[in-house]
Amino acid sequence: MTASDPAALPAPPPGGWDLLVVGGGTAGIVAAKTAAGFGASVLLVERERMGGDCLWTGCVPSKALLSAAATAASARRSGTHGVHTGVVEVDFPAVMKHVRAAVATIEPADSVETMEAAGVRVVAGDLTFTGRRTAWVGGVDVPFRQAVLAMGASPAVPPVPGLAEAVATGHALTSDTVWDLADLPERLVVLGGGSIGCELGQAFARLGATVTVVEAAPGLLPREDLDAAAVVTDALREDGVTVLTGAAVRQVLPDGPASGRLVLDGDVEVAYDRLLVAVGRTPRTAGLGLETAGVRVDRRGFVQLDKALRTNNPRIWAAGDITGHPQFTHTAGVHASTAASNAVLGLHRAAQTTAIPRVTFTDPEVAAVGVPATDADGRPGWRVVTRRHDEVDRAVAEADTAGFARLVLDGKGRVRGATVVGPRAGESLAELVLAVRLGLRSRDLAGTVHAYPTYGDGPWNAAIADVRAQLATPRAARAVGVLVGLRRRWLGLRG
Repeated sequence: MTASDPAALPAPPPGGWDLLVVGGGTAGIVAAKTAAGFGASVLLVERERMGGDCLWTGCVPSKALLSAAATAASARRSGTHGVHTGVVEVDFPAVMKHVRAAVATIEPADSVETMEAAGVRVVAGDLTFTGRRTAWVGGVDVPFRQAVLAMGASPAVPPVPGLAEAVATGHALTSDTVWDLADLPERLVVLGGGSIGCELGQAFARLGATVTVVEAAPGLLPREDLDAAAVVTDALREDGVTVLTGAAVRQVLPDGPASGRLVLDGDVEVAYDRLLVAVGRTPRTAGLGLETAGVRVDRRGFVQLDKALRTNNPRIWAAGDITGHPQFTHTAGVHASTAASNAVLGLHRAAQTTAIPRVTFTDPEVAAVGVPATDADGRPGWRVVTRRHDEVDRAVAEADTAGFARLVLDGKGRVRGATVVGPRAGESLAELVLAVRLGLRSRDLAGTVHAYPTYGDGPWNAAIADVRAQLATPRAARAVGVLVGLRRRWLGLRG
């Protein structure tokens, strides 16, 4: 089943649709289902295909590719455990078949059929706002009472001479088009050392490509803990990736349909057979007539919102990658539910922004939430507690000790931030996200029974170490000494 043609839409309910949703990615799907669940009449407009970037070009295909790459890397390293597999061969077309199969398996959950079964009417086409409460879709006027904007984002292309043309002609790949590769590139250059660049760079290296990652910042993962970024940099280099940091690109020089050279500062040239641009994503807010709807965007194109995700047009709300909030699928989903609930029920709940987790799915993973360790410096009573994985029994047993767990604690011992580096770090982070949101203290974590042996021992033991350190302070030690002495005397009197 495909989305309806706009001309086939029934007449809108009196006064217009209760909620118009623009975009069929994660934010749009969650917003539409949330509103329909309240009994609202909902129209969702999607110009391409349901599921958005997460399903087609982001989370799902990238994690499927990473899984295949991890299998190859594990086989090559199996000798460290006394298991010898011989030469590892990668069938790249079969790998991409695995990637497409993962997408196809998950696709029905985001399909038109699933949405319409949930009470959402879906229409295909380009939407343009014609007023503060009206839009136009394929020649059909669409009046609405409330709307949620959820158009998502597209790969950013920095203003490097020759790069825009290379992307436009398909000479250069982006995180949207890399999935069309039929053959493994011999020499792949990744422009951008953030999460996407590191994930895909490591994956292609493990699958057999010669990979170079070029990052203008002084180090990879510039938004993450410096120690975490260092661990990932070492891991990429161990996988054969050439890492060039502090390397500004001056020009792209194509030599063929897909091959060419990057010219860096200092006239250094890096040759490639394929170029992958992974330098972030730009909100898709242009060309929709948002100005006609009275919706303001900032100079970067992000929709301007209040804390409840409402635009300056009180009838229009927004969620997901167009908002300037962290561009993660989980943020989009949670914020979309908030925006739709506020719109349909007349609420004004603030969006959760203080405890948003982020995970870079390299090997090892980097997972973080809340206040970074560097922000603890100079704050009275704040401290940073780190437990390295060579002290975590599960990591020792698996010979995978490069990571660590780090807690940022305020003067009252509350968990204000955390970073975990290691296998399945995203899972280990989950309880720390809850701790940050609820203001839990290190003693709350330390006093909770954790399964042994797991990688969760890292954060847990960091919390235990903090509690023990606090008990060792002079004031606490004196108090404990008094209690021990009183107890000794009481037992002595009882004989």
